[in-house]
Amino acid sequence: MCAPGLAPLVAAECAAQSLHVEAVSAAGVSLHLTLPELFRLNCWARCASRVIVRLAAFEARDFATLEKAAARVPWGRVIVPGGSVRLRVTCRKSRLYHSDAVAERIARGIAGAITGAQIAGRARDDDDDDEEAGPSQLIIVRFDHDRCTISADSSGALLHRRGWRLDVAKAPLRETLAAAMLAALPWPGDVPLVDPFCGSGTIGIEAALLMRDMAPGVARSFAMEQWPQAPLVAYAALRSEARARVKPSAGVPIVLRDRDAGAIAAARANAERAGVLHDLTIEQGALSETNLAAIGTRGVLLTNPPYGQRVSGGADLRGLYARLGDVLRAGGRGWRLGMLVPPDRALAGQLRLTLSPLLRTANGGLPVELLASAHAMAFDASPGRTQSANAAAQSRK
Repeated sequence: MCAPGLAPLVAAECAAQSLHVEAVSAAGVSLHLTLPELFRLNCWARCASRVIVRLAAFEARDFATLEKAAARVPWGRVIVPGGSVRLRVTCRKSRLYHSDAVAERIARGIAGAITGAQIAGRARDDDDDDEEAGPSQLIIVRFDHDRCTISADSSGALLHRRGWRLDVAKAPLRETLAAAMLAALPWPGDVPLVDPFCGSGTIGIEAALLMRDMAPGVARSFAMEQWPQAPLVAYAALRSEARARVKPSAGVPIVLRDRDAGAIAAARANAERAGVLHDLTIEQGALSETNLAAIGTRGVLLTNPPYGQRVSGGADLRGLYARLGDVLRAGGRGWRLGMLVPPDRALAGQLRLTLSPLLRTANGGLPVELLASAHAMAFDASPGRTQSANAAAQSRK
């Protein structure tokens, strides 16, 4: 499972791990895996939100059929005796449309199959459920046109929770989205990376983890480790294998800057916990003081700049974006921009750069897109217009 627009990136990650992708949809990627492969996927996934395992799929148009089918689900594969369970139930265009009633029947099926199983309550959606899942097993039940699918979450806490980001600045960017920005651009890792609005340091830290070949989930636990008959020895071997792959350094300059002292402190603390502090240059300073030419003749400026709705209370940010364009021009034509912003062409147009959308997704419930300049820096002589703005205007005609 992944955020909107990220499924192709997740599929590419799976293919890079030599895992066969069976299908790609808007919601995510389908695969057929062994338990060790499932563990390895959880450990190495950079862009996915969680990995769920299909337990059963059947049609049910009445509660009697649902109860019988729920009793046959192999709950013992994922729930231990006395285990705690959270249910997430959604119903769409089905005769059984009352999610609470459906949850009650599913809970009966679990209680009948697993001695002492406890239903801890209903789970919220992933967009809202941003707290640690604890020891309870998440079961996801979906009714769609009378067809019920039941899945077990193998990840536990959402996969963006790598374990290192305890200090956050304003409007934090999820680690999975930062990784998606790096993949969608893509950043090849052979030129410097600069983020002048680094906040908690998420983009730079994810970049360093990528360059050092560090598995993002190697230091955290997963729900599947608590499953009955989990091959823990195999899981431990996979963790050891991942740690053995780590490179000693990123091998490329990664510069994080922010004008806020609290953000800089958070970025340093997070980088230290992630084990990549020595791979990063972290500096406090204003955007206008960012000297790209001093960093290199070529590079990538990848950032999640303020965009009003979440940080500045709707303040006019046009001047800030104009300065960002000036910083890129001063760096020279060897520098490329990638920025995650809402689809606001008037704001992006202040940069006076030719930009194209590479990725459309959501951040904190807001629709956003990754806009990027061409590989060879191209400047638009007409203020306030970008290539993507012109394309949008043509589509409206």
